[in-house]
Amino acid sequence: MQALCGDITLAQASATAARQQNGLAPGSDTIHPVDINNLIQTVLIYALPVLFAITIHEAAHAYVARALGDNTAYMMGRVTLNPIKHIDVLGTIVMPLLLYFATSGAFLFGYAKPVPVNFSQLRHPKRDMVWVALAGPASNFVQALLWLIVLTVLVGSGLTERFFLEMCKAGVLVNLVMWAFNLFPLPPLDGGRILVGLLPRRLAWSVSRVEPWGFFIVMGLVIAGVVGTYWLRPLISLGFASLDFLLTPLSALFR
Repeated sequence: MQALCGDITLAQASATAARQQNGLAPGSDTIHPVDINNLIQTVLIYALPVLFAITIHEAAHAYVARALGDNTAYMMGRVTLNPIKHIDVLGTIVMPLLLYFATSGAFLFGYAKPVPVNFSQLRHPKRDMVWVALAGPASNFVQALLWLIVLTVLVGSGLTERFFLEMCKAGVLVNLVMWAFNLFPLPPLDGGRILVGLLPRRLAWSVSRVEPWGFFIVMGLVIAGVVGTYWLRPLISLGFASLDFLLTPLSALFR
């Protein structure tokens, strides 16, 4: 059985509560006219973090799949940190920009080029499916930690250059949003594949049958605010708390 690990690269910029609570970026649910200067500044700040987040997320899927016996993604050149191999022009660039202008930045959504995985080629298909799916979100959590380490060092060293500080904050936020959103337990998201791999076979089969309509179901839940309120915000808050805990020793050095 071959499937595509199609991952959401940008979810609602509606992690507003988490952003305000943790001071990582200003946010508002009110739609205002687009400010071109602000747009350019936002793109420059977020470009590198988003590029890294997408590329490493997709490469992680491909790398783990190859390590566990499936060479499909490797044969298609997806075990690489070359972002061109993972970017989908429509889903990664055009759609987010159109949504930014249409909603004045209140809502962003996009996707990367799916990573092909032939689960039947994995050594232990049901178990290894979990590891392949988990690799993407795990890579985002690690990236969030690395961006926060850099931010902590820069602030602790007395650097006041706003651009670099905001880029680090963007790196933390983007990766936590990707981590949380892709763990939503509904196929074709990574969380759905993890759930299928963990459930007993009969239940797993029932959940997997949702996949053809999963994208539309997720979109409906996003637009209705269910995903943002009951999944993204709590999980992102948990992510921030976990990062703060992991950074406690480093933070203590700069006090």
